[in-house]
Amino acid sequence: MQKLGVVSALAAALVLAGCGKDASNEAQEQAKSQETQQKEAVTLQTLSEKQAYGLGVNFGGQLKSTVEQINAVGLELDMKLVQQGVADMLAGNPSLEQADIQAALQELQKQHQELEAAKRAEDSKEFRAEGETFLAENAKKDGIQVTESGLQYEVLVEGEGDKPAATDTVTVHYTGTLLDGTKFDSSVDRGEPASFPLNRVIPGWTEGVQLMNVGSKYRFYIPYNLAYGENGTGSIPPFATLIFDVELISIEG
Repeated sequence: MQKLGVVSALAAALVLAGCGKDASNEAQEQAKSQETQQKEAVTLQTLSEKQAYGLGVNFGGQLKSTVEQINAVGLELDMKLVQQGVADMLAGNPSLEQADIQAALQELQKQHQELEAAKRAEDSKEFRAEGETFLAENAKKDGIQVTESGLQYEVLVEGEGDKPAATDTVTVHYTGTLLDGTKFDSSVDRGEPASFPLNRVIPGWTEGVQLMNVGSKYRFYIPYNLAYGENGTGSIPPFATLIFDVELISIEG
């Protein structure tokens, strides 16, 4: 989730809703009674009707997701008031002037940034401590080997082929997980091995795969400083220790 995207999406949603000022008061009344009255059945016959309804469904889904993401960092936006704001704009009679709306959303954006940064920092502490504890205990287990850099690995299958150099391109199958078992990437699931220059991946991979013979399968336990560091990437959190099962299929040279 981008830092500014959530609040910007909410602002854009309210502006978009304002384009429908000629809609009837029926939309406003439906929003007010949505949770207390049974929704009337909608008959969708023509393509135009389905397009209009689909636009509303998609808009509503995006707006709901936006509010949930904002509230996830500790804010408490009232979904009923969000719905009321949309209905009022559709009816052409918002209760706030545009200047007041802009000021409120600017403050919301500021609050969201601050709370998200604080939550990220707190989560980072937890991931770092979790990783350090895990690696300290894991290093004591039979079969676990630890390199000078702190990379840990165990041999699942030992191959008999050549070992790659850092400048080689290798073809591998792999599965990557977080410590809680969450899978974030897998060439195995995609059904297609991956090929890449070994010196263009995270340091834990560059070091670890050079230990392998073609035909081998290793499990690597990679500390955050040999993975994606203090910032993380995508679904990988900051300071995350990663586990990779890697099968070295071939060396392209």
